[in-house]
Amino acid sequence: MNPLLSRLQPYPFERLRQLHAGVTPNPAYKPISLGIGEPRHATPQLIKDALTGSLTGLASYPGTLGEPKLRQAMSDWLARRYGLKVDPSTQILPVNGSREALFSLAQTILDPSKPGATVLCPNPFYQIYEGAALLAGAEPWFVPSDPARNFAVDWAGVPEAVWAKTQLIFVCSPGNPAGAVMPLDEWKTLFELSDRYGFVIASDECYSEIYFRDEAPLGGLEAAVKLGRYDFKNLISLTSLSKRSNVPGLRSGFVAGDAALIKPFLLYRTYHGSAMSPIVQAASLAAWADEQHVVDNRAMYREKFAAVTPLLSAVMDVALPDAGFYLWAGIPERFKGSDTAFSRELFAAYNVVVLPGSYLAREALGHNPGAGRVRMALVAETAECVEAAQRIVQFIQSQSH
Repeated sequence: MNPLLSRLQPYPFERLRQLHAGVTPNPAYKPISLGIGEPRHATPQLIKDALTGSLTGLASYPGTLGEPKLRQAMSDWLARRYGLKVDPSTQILPVNGSREALFSLAQTILDPSKPGATVLCPNPFYQIYEGAALLAGAEPWFVPSDPARNFAVDWAGVPEAVWAKTQLIFVCSPGNPAGAVMPLDEWKTLFELSDRYGFVIASDECYSEIYFRDEAPLGGLEAAVKLGRYDFKNLISLTSLSKRSNVPGLRSGFVAGDAALIKPFLLYRTYHGSAMSPIVQAASLAAWADEQHVVDNRAMYREKFAAVTPLLSAVMDVALPDAGFYLWAGIPERFKGSDTAFSRELFAAYNVVVLPGSYLAREALGHNPGAGRVRMALVAETAECVEAAQRIVQFIQSQSH
């Protein structure tokens, strides 16, 4: 067996299952889960129609590069969304969801033969970053986050000696779990550091289309162009249809950026067997070509967050995020910072599942930045999310008496 497999940590939802094992929730309440960030709005009919109308594609082996018309649709979307000019033949690749691409990109980029090969990860973070680094033979280094800036990554907290060993950094903007969007000046800092030390930036942007401000979140490729980096040097952006179009089961997204990185990534993927199914390509083309369903989806999230956030902010440290579909909430003082106790007791008393924030972070620089907080995925219908919030308010108020 690959000895690196033993370094992987249990996934947060497995840890949550173990935390709740042996607990019998109050039968007076139907179960409501805010635990897993799985979109639950209806899949748009136009995507279903494209999928079922393309079944003849099952008779063909797909190419890893994907159909030219699909890559053109992705390029067209980047032009509409960010005002970018991206070459669909050399700067775009379809992928089977951003998780698969995040993992395989690390295997392509990293050179573990170099001493101290390091991957920078935000903290809290999406656990695939850590696993991708470990299985590529590199060491993850967890960058501190700043609670005063909605847990935005504090790049200034990385020592020079760490930058010198860094081969890859994962950026998540809008962030998971806190929803912070990285501003242009921070992109400028990262690009300058990348030029100095030679590392690759992987920009995970799967939450980019769910936002609450008037201005859409800044993307990595967009930031590069604003700063005159038209070749996207050492930058790969990753995006997905899962959240944007409510199709997590489709497993579809794309990467775009530096052609000098896309070329070896395509080679890796050819051997890895990760070509996208022709019927998924057809459905993906329909999704990327339509924006109305995305506008409608965003409106549903805005309505939901407008209803839920004021309820919870009355009893918890929580505010509307910049983007994404999570609330990142500080728990009451009575729990003495134990987000696991809060999650377990809430589940027992009110049959509501929330994810302990400490499960989404690692102990680094002396503390776990997720401790004392919980992540709530507002993915269900508005009425169910409001009911969950009302139960959480009741639970907290009952604890304070």
